[in-house]
Amino acid sequence: MRRAETITPSREDCVYTSCYCEENVWKLCEYVRMERTGPLEEMFVVFISNENRMVPLWKQKSGHGDQPVIWDYHVILLQVCPQFNSLIYDLDSQLSFPCSLNLYASHALRSDCNIKPTYHRNFRVVPADSFLCNFASDRSHMKNSDGSWKMPPPPYPPIHTAETQMNLDDFISMNPAVGWGAVLSLDDFLQRYTSDLLWSSSSSSSSATGSS
Repeated sequence: MRRAETITPSREDCVYTSCYCEENVWKLCEYVRMERTGPLEEMFVVFISNENRMVPLWKQKSGHGDQPVIWDYHVILLQVCPQFNSLIYDLDSQLSFPCSLNLYASHALRSDCNIKPTYHRNFRVVPADSFLCNFASDRSHMKNSDGSWKMPPPPYPPIHTAETQMNLDDFISMNPAVGWGAVLSLDDFLQRYTSDLLWSSSSSSSSATGSS
């Protein structure tokens, strides 16, 4: 398959705040909507987590060597369009920006077969327009008990809707009865959105046993 035209800014020109992946992706979606660089209906926001909120991802900028980073959740942007490979936009990845989902699957996601069930990943896939309309965060999850920040917040005001100031947990939750979009297993996610199954033969034998 050919590759679709990139519809976001370069990695260096994207709005980015470390440890605020959900807002970074919201800003990417906002850019596509405001600048009309591509069909918003091709864009899906993907929350990666599980009921334990411990999910390994490889090739992350905060990782060390070939060891995975264990996130409580992570958020990426998926572009799906006819006649092109699906693309992943992950501002925290060492991989290219964007990169094909096949490449991301084999190098960053790898397989659940070789890791403990505690770390198996689920994927909440939300249409970008729905995410832009419904997502809200007051950033309270990034504050310590004394009110100080765990990590410095973005310089722009918190994202909210007319209905709520905070619903981040509804997006992180992997309960299909909660929130927006569809919740998929890793295998279901890849079978739905990859052009082939090359990822299955490229899985790593590394075990995820730690946490961060």
